[in-house]
Amino acid sequence: MKTFNIGGAHPSDNKISKDATIEDFPIVNKAYITMAQHIGAPAKPIVAVGDYVKVGQKIAEAGGFISANIHSSVSGKVQAIKPVADLAGRPVNTIIIDVDGDEWMDSIDRSPEINNNITLSSKEIIDKVKECGVVGMGGASFPTNVKLSPPPGNKAEFLLINCAECEPYLTSDYRLMLEQPEQIFVGAAVIMKALNVDVCKIGVEDNKPDAIAKLKSFESKYTGIQVVTLEKKYPQGGEKQLIQAMTGRYVGSGKLPISVGAVVQNCATAIAVYEAVQKNKPLFEGVITVTGDCLPVQKNFRLRVGTPMNEIMDYIGGVPEQAAKLISGGPMMGKAIANLNAPTVKASSAILVLTAEQTVRKEESNCIRCGKCIEACPMGLEPYLLIRYTKKNNLEELEKNEVYDCIECGCCLYTCPANIPLLDYIRVAKADVMGVMRGRAAAQKAAAQKNSENNKKEK
Repeated sequence: MKTFNIGGAHPSDNKISKDATIEDFPIVNKAYITMAQHIGAPAKPIVAVGDYVKVGQKIAEAGGFISANIHSSVSGKVQAIKPVADLAGRPVNTIIIDVDGDEWMDSIDRSPEINNNITLSSKEIIDKVKECGVVGMGGASFPTNVKLSPPPGNKAEFLLINCAECEPYLTSDYRLMLEQPEQIFVGAAVIMKALNVDVCKIGVEDNKPDAIAKLKSFESKYTGIQVVTLEKKYPQGGEKQLIQAMTGRYVGSGKLPISVGAVVQNCATAIAVYEAVQKNKPLFEGVITVTGDCLPVQKNFRLRVGTPMNEIMDYIGGVPEQAAKLISGGPMMGKAIANLNAPTVKASSAILVLTAEQTVRKEESNCIRCGKCIEACPMGLEPYLLIRYTKKNNLEELEKNEVYDCIECGCCLYTCPANIPLLDYIRVAKADVMGVMRGRAAAQKAAAQKNSENNKKEK
């Protein structure tokens, strides 16, 4: 078995929803489809109030290079286009649709047969992925077509499919491995053709032996694709950690995976690519885990983008009295849900319900200089030092100590015997430093453009 060799932690799995087969969630009466479904620029609506839209119809276009198209997940009339609060309570431009039936675009192939006959060229695949609004389903929702188009001077050598699902409680990827394994393989083959690579490795943690066996049964059918068993270790699913574990290559500070010839895609993203390219189905639905020790039932739902989270909870009987906190995602990297009326987005992976006992913060004490946070950091950072500079607002030293490399995995916080909220401090510091770096880059770009214009005038 393989794993990364710097840092990491071993939180309890708590995969209590792993036996819940994927169920189709009922279509809601009103869908709220936000324009910020991905990292980068928000999409721009191309429909108007009063328009009738179908399932799979494009309703918003990418707002820039790092952006993605958005398609309707329901059929019905556009009731409004206005800001709606997201899960953090921030207003986001949203297309609100009054649902009327379930009429799909005729161009979508809804047949259950697996189509593994890949006829499109590399460029045609990338164009189709872009048109269908596919984004990464395992992290920051980075537009997939951009990942499939390495910048000049970079060449993809291999593809890694991330099936680690190392985050506690989450089981949506696990169920996809069991229930749609061949779609993962075809999606991987499509991505390999888009990248012009011959090697693909699918990484699965060893706490999922049945999923490993299911995936391995397809290895002989698809050339160049190998299933690799990984040691259970968090955050095994981080891009840089996965690359190191599966290839032995190290992605340097501030570098992207393509710098070592790697492209990493989540298994749910591979399925979305398969559906886009082979079935002409845009990305407008996904699988979400609804779980928690205090819930009477554990669920994995396939649901449409734009489904209000409160309706999901109502469907399973409501939020339990003993619930103290709801999280979008897992307990390590998920975000607290401040607004339960917020709609799901493309990469929504889970609603985790925790009790007061599970969320209470232990009393913070002074740092005892044990070094456990350093040992746990999978990026090789020094968390204790970063918070020292954070408290002094020393952005220069924070940048020198590569705070921007933090992947916000929470390993430092998890292992700290003094209960210091290390991640909270570092997350704030990282945002501040990244803001300064973006400002500097923009100023340099503007200066270079001005110099170029002055040179042209002198000539």
